[in-house]
Amino acid sequence: MIDLHEKGHSFKELHEEYGPSLDTIRKWVQAATVIAIDHQGTAVTNEQFKQLQKENRRLREELDILKRAAVLLAKR
Repeated sequence: MIDLHEKGHSFKELHEEYGPSLDTIRKWVQAATVIAIDHQGTAVTNEQFKQLQKENRRLREELDILKRAAVLLAKR
């Protein structure tokens, strides 16, 4: 459906022909939209960017925990 939308079919046309709601189709297209090109020349979609942000937050939290543990161990 994303390909069909990119080829010019409207959300309404896709909804009428295939059945998913307009909002569902819109979300699929938005998630698959390329928002950037990374340093290796690879396209990054909106959904991939959100996943990278989530992973980055998790890694920062993990780093913070490890820093606190290092301080506690250094006090011994």
